Formats: sequence, structure tokens, C-alpha cells
Amino acid sequence: MSVYTQLTDDQFATFCQRFGVSFKRAIPITQGIKNSNWFIQTADDVDGAHSYVFTLFEERPPEDIEKMAVILNQLDGKLPVAAPLSLVDSAEKCYVIRYDDKAITVVPCLAGAHPQQTTQAMCYEIGASLAVLHETLQQLQPAEQYGVPLYPWSDVRDRERQFMPGDEAKLMSDIWQSYTNLPLATLPKGLCHLDMFADNTLWNLQKGEERLTGLLDFTEVSVEHYVMDIAITINDFCTTWGDAEQGESVNFDRSKMTAFLQGYESKRPLGEDEKRALPVMLAKAAVIFWLLRLNVIHYNRTEGRTGDNIMVKNPDLMKRLAAYHWSHVEKAQNTVFVLEHARYKDDDKDNDVEDFKLIGVFSTEAEAQAAIEQLKSQPGFKDYPNGFHIDAYPLNQINWSSGFGCN
Repeated sequence: MSVYTQLTDDQFATFCQRFGVSFKRAIPITQGIKNSNWFIQTADDVDGAHSYVFTLFEERPPEDIEKMAVILNQLDGKLPVAAPLSLVDSAEKCYVIRYDDKAITVVPCLAGAHPQQTTQAMCYEIGASLAVLHETLQQLQPAEQYGVPLYPWSDVRDRERQFMPGDEAKLMSDIWQSYTNLPLATLPKGLCHLDMFADNTLWNLQKGEERLTGLLDFTEVSVEHYVMDIAITINDFCTTWGDAEQGESVNFDRSKMTAFLQGYESKRPLGEDEKRALPVMLAKAAVIFWLLRLNVIHYNRTEGRTGDNIMVKNPDLMKRLAAYHWSHVEKAQNTVFVLEHARYKDDDKDNDVEDFKLIGVFSTEAEAQAAIEQLKSQPGFKDYPNGFHIDAYPLNQINWSSGFGCN
């Protein structure tokens, strides 16, 4: 992640000694946008290797980082995480050094590399891992005592929207309103990662045998709807982000999303309300990271942050992803799903129809499928299980545009 605060070698040596680490060299890590990070090479490392990551948290108060350390210890052994080292000069268990009102931690390096591209198998595995994270952290109660407060994104929205073109401001407002209209009170909540991007994961990338080796950056863990955490992770893992030479394309892969959800539900089944909320959550999650990148640009400008070590990610990419998801939400909002049952002779669709029933009109295909599950064991229907079919119809459109002949 970007380096904002500069430290001397003497300072690194002093801080590392308090964690029981023999400092040799600090190597800046320039990916990311929020904190200052370095790899730490120790006196025992050979051939330019490094054993630890040294982080100076630029925004989060030390109290929040102590909570993060407890969370990582809770996950340790169930998921591949790097739990912060404890101070060797403290009588009580303590994981944080305070420097200039900022927190410093040292964690062991995890093996593996950030993926440049993801596969369906990787999406399945990260989905299952996120579900394990959600389930495991339920043991920390009350959850609000461990999670940091959610960032006031509505304030950033209000500040940035006044400078946006009208179509962008409308897109953001429409998505935000649709999110507000969700049955939020019925959606399960708990401690969530909220920043599970591919560059916050490490993998053994041997082709065909990719294996997750590390989950990183737990600074944003907060109490939030699980489906929002799912949406944030899907948005990055299931999107191919083209580089500048590729026109910075944004290509969302729905087959990868299917694999992710299969992995997640192998550990924690989703409720029907969560499934219905997911399309809007995908759009809202993209809006949040659109705002996050605009916010980083705002603070870099107001605080005079410059230099080669400062990385800025393009907010327009998240805007385009938000627009993509919103187009699917709008299409679904303007589509109904008609469930019908035809009784074919011998339950063979190649035979004549002996009876026909219009069962219902539903707002989502999932609701129509749920109706089939409810009816297929009922008298009559159970003898003709092949007769169910669902048709999608766009509203306010003529679905038969020509006449017909009569003999």
C-alpha cells in the first residue's frame, strides 16, 4: 500500500525490537491506497527475502487496530491470516505501538502472490472462505464492540455529487434509493471484512491447482449485512479489469459469480431475502468503492499528498461497474415471471396438453422457482412434475407483435 509517513532506519529498528524482530531493512510496499506499509527484512533473512510486514495505519485509531488483532486471532487456524505479533516488552497482551497518534503493527509474511486474474475455482474458494469468516466471527459478541464504525459514505456522496455530471449523479441517487428500499431489517448482519479484493488475498498460483494462502487487510472489519460483504467480494473477484492498454475495460463474469455463490453456500446458505437483495447490493457496493476512490483523491489534494509512492485508483471503473449492475436491476424491476403448469398426457411434453393452469405472476425467477418447490409434492402436481414452466415477460411491451391465422 502507499507510503505516506516516512520513517528512518533507526526508528524501524527500535519499533521492530519491541516486537522481538531483528531489523535489517525496510522495503516500501506501493500497492493500495490507505496505509503506509513496508516489508521487513531481518538479520536472519537470506537472498533478499523478508519475513514480516510493518504497517503504520494512517487513519484508523490505535483502539480500532487492537480490535483487529483480536479478530485475526479468532480466525487464526480456520483461515490463512497473519495475526499481529505481540509486544515483548508489555506485561499484558498488546499488539500495537502508538506513534504520533497512529498505530503500528508487525505481522508475519504469508506465502503466495496476488492473482492477476481469477478463475471459477478461485471464486468458489474465496466464497467458501468468506462464509467461514462470517460464521467464525459470530463468536465475538457483542459484535459492535469488535467492529469499527462504518464510514459515513453518505457525507462523501453529498460532497461529490454536486460536482458530478447529471447522469452520474442520477445513477448514484437511483442506486442509493433502491438500496434504502430493501428490507434491510430482515437481512442477517455480523462482522464483515468489507475489502476482500483480489489484491488483499494471496494464492499458490500453480496452474490448475490454485490455492488460497492468505487473507489480508482487516482494517475495515465492521458490522454490516453479510450480503454487502458478498457483493463487495464478488465485484472484484468476478470482474476482469483491463489495464490502460486495454482501454481500462470492465468485464463482469456472471459464471464466476455463480461459482462464488456456490462456494459461499457450501458453508453458509443464503436466505431468500439475501438472494433478492444481492443485485441491488452489487450496485451499491460498486458505488461505495466509487466514492472511496473519489475520497482518496479529495484527501490527497487537500492534504498535499504527492510523489511516486502515492497510488490512485481510477474511480471511473467502479462507476461503470455500478452502471452495469444497475442495468440488470432495472431490467429485473421491469420483468415479471409467469409460472404455469401444463398437464401433458403421460407427463411427456411431446404429447398433447390435457389441462393448463396459470399458477401465478412473480417479481423474481427465484420466487417462481420457490413456488414450484412448494407445489410439486401436492396432489395432481406430483403426478405431472414435468409440466411446470416459467416465462419472463417485460412489462409494458407487446409480446406478440403480429396477427395469427384461423383455419
